Amino acid sequence: MTDLQPAFILVRPQMGENIGGAARAMWNFGLDRMRVVAPRDGWPNPRAVAMASGAGRLLDAAMLFDDTAAAIADCDFVFATTARARDLTKPVMTPERAMEHARAMIAQGRRVGVLFGPERAGLENEDVARANAIVSVPVNPDFASLNLAQCVLLTAYEWRRQTGDVPPEVVEMARTERASHVEIDKLSAHYEARLAKAGFFFPEHKAEGMKRNLRNLWSRMPLTRADVQVFHGILRQMVRWKERDD
Repeated sequence: MTDLQPAFILVRPQMGENIGGAARAMWNFGLDRMRVVAPRDGWPNPRAVAMASGAGRLLDAAMLFDDTAAAIADCDFVFATTARARDLTKPVMTPERAMEHARAMIAQGRRVGVLFGPERAGLENEDVARANAIVSVPVNPDFASLNLAQCVLLTAYEWRRQTGDVPPEVVEMARTERASHVEIDKLSAHYEARLAKAGFFFPEHKAEGMKRNLRNLWSRMPLTRADVQVFHGILRQMVRWKERDD
């Protein structure tokens, strides 16, 4: 059975902390297929374990390889992450487009791998030459170098965004719900009546327009039932205070 996610392949990573940070970033977004190619400080790496925190399971299950060719041998399509021009004719994609493409291929039963290079200089040309496409993050050209774990995080985020049904914006309702039209109409009528008594709608020939603007104001506000109760309470208290003062 084909994996339903890409394999993230760390090629010759140098610092255990970055391997652990990459594992943590992957697990943040539901990815757990890590492969490690010839890590500089050997394997397993206690610093990677410490940095991974709750994502240590990825390190326990990580596949270890001696070279890039072996790490991608079972892949049908491979992306190489790099910020530098390589003088190689290949498609260059943003992380968003790359993960969209990865999703489509995986849905067709194909295996996908993503190569991430070592911290010092990134992937070597020989590594990139083995890839089918390049992933390039649109960063500041005057400071294009990304930390290994940061690059993994960005790519993993785009994978999650492409595959998860996550709305771009939500409103958390704190033990309440949206006010109904009837409730908003009653609130509008309450304020209109009190403002009329206070002589707010003046001069008379502008009164209807002022009332219409006030109703429009209430309808534009995304009021909850709790909000409506607060506005009713404010007005009642102001009226009580005024009557007591008189």
